[in-house]
Amino acid sequence: MTAISGSLKAARALLDESMGDVALKFRDVSVSFGGHVAVRGVNLEVPAHRVTTLVGPSGCGKTTVLRAVNRMHDHLGGRVQGSVLLGDLDIYGAGAPAELVRSRVGMVFQRPNPFPTMSIFDNVVAGLRFAGVRKRHFLRDAAESALRHAALWDLVKDRLNSSALSLSGGQQQRLCIARALAVEPEVLLMDEPCSALDPIATAKVEHLITSLAEEVTIVLVTHNMFQAARVSDYVAVLLMGEDRVGELVESGPADQVLRQPQDPRTLDYVSGRVG
Repeated sequence: MTAISGSLKAARALLDESMGDVALKFRDVSVSFGGHVAVRGVNLEVPAHRVTTLVGPSGCGKTTVLRAVNRMHDHLGGRVQGSVLLGDLDIYGAGAPAELVRSRVGMVFQRPNPFPTMSIFDNVVAGLRFAGVRKRHFLRDAAESALRHAALWDLVKDRLNSSALSLSGGQQQRLCIARALAVEPEVLLMDEPCSALDPIATAKVEHLITSLAEEVTIVLVTHNMFQAARVSDYVAVLLMGEDRVGELVESGPADQVLRQPQDPRTLDYVSGRVG
């Protein structure tokens, strides 16, 4: 992807060295809303430049954990306890404003959400403009790079000024991925990005996920165990505890967790005996 600046690229190289092979660390993370604890005691390391997938039944806290990474609970009355570390940055520490965190962590939602009044081009560069980037030549280069990485450039290069809503649903989702990529995040969060797509569009997004992991760490939420098997390098399984609070019960390489899990509760879930 096009570098935002030489100094930023150098700084990220130093950050990569300090991070080693781990992009994110969850240390005893719990999230509650009012008096209700949604998920508790999550301890997880997310490898850099890999696809880590959170799986589990509805309501077990997958999306809650995902949204903790880019401070989305700040606006939803959620309380996050424990530590979420992005490199050496404690996301909930005193020196980590939410805007800084979100500049380093991109997010793609379940349903495509392009800005309806903006063109394809303006959608892609919206985050850069929000960050104060104004140079037209830089915005053009960044848009092309992001759209190429999202496998959309050849489809839209001659109609960048057209409405984003002129694209199909699958193309709109790839546009949203391009928008997230344009600011060159270190981590890309994807919350069931294929749930609203047809099988052909799903296959394209899945291929995109696996190819993007060479450049950005991806954390994916899915209910589809076949999809998890197709795209994941690592899998983390969340299940409901007896008190109806979400818990992380197992994590590790995808083949091991999905084929030979260590925890009997994981085996019951991945084999379809519970859900």
